[in-house]
Amino acid sequence: MSEHLTVVDHPLVQHKLTLMRDKGTSTAGFRQLLREITLLLAYEVTREMPLTTRHIETPMEEMDAPILSGKKLALVSILRAGNGMLDGVLELIPSARVGFVGLYRDEETLEPVQYYFKAPEGLKDRLVIAVDPMLATGNSSAAAIDLLKEAGATDIRFLCLLASPEGVARMKEAHSDVKIVTAALDRELNSKGYIMPGLGDAGDRMFGTK
Repeated sequence: MSEHLTVVDHPLVQHKLTLMRDKGTSTAGFRQLLREITLLLAYEVTREMPLTTRHIETPMEEMDAPILSGKKLALVSILRAGNGMLDGVLELIPSARVGFVGLYRDEETLEPVQYYFKAPEGLKDRLVIAVDPMLATGNSSAAAIDLLKEAGATDIRFLCLLASPEGVARMKEAHSDVKIVTAALDRELNSKGYIMPGLGDAGDRMFGTK
């Protein structure tokens, strides 16, 4: 655990992650678990959101009560697997603005290639949470953060289900100001860039594709 990386070791998170890792879990079950675990992780990634107060009247008396301040946060899905995490965060923060970054990994070089980018306006005034279930090589994630910074974002967090030591190191090197929140830091990457022991390809398991 470091200032750069937070591993959420809550028992419910770890229990649901084990069920997701199990290759016998169905596509529908995997999607449902991803939504549930993301909601729990979203609780942690939004922990330091700024508060102000609003004067309200309870059934008993008037009071100055805490309420979120500033612009609505921006939630950015790194396509396509990131879409599976949108629902969980939006359930917790339904007013969030949503953006998308489309990157695919060149199978030869393992480098990211951009094919789509659409982000909410006013990123410089918003907390921006980028979501992608897997932080593997870190190349796509770092490239996505590059695009968000070019679009004006200054307060960015990265939310993922699993991270590899290599991916965390790559992100720290490229974007030391971006805090990573994850459910687990796994052992290593294999020669094809997959997280080990991991859970396979999150997009394929989520959408039932191969």
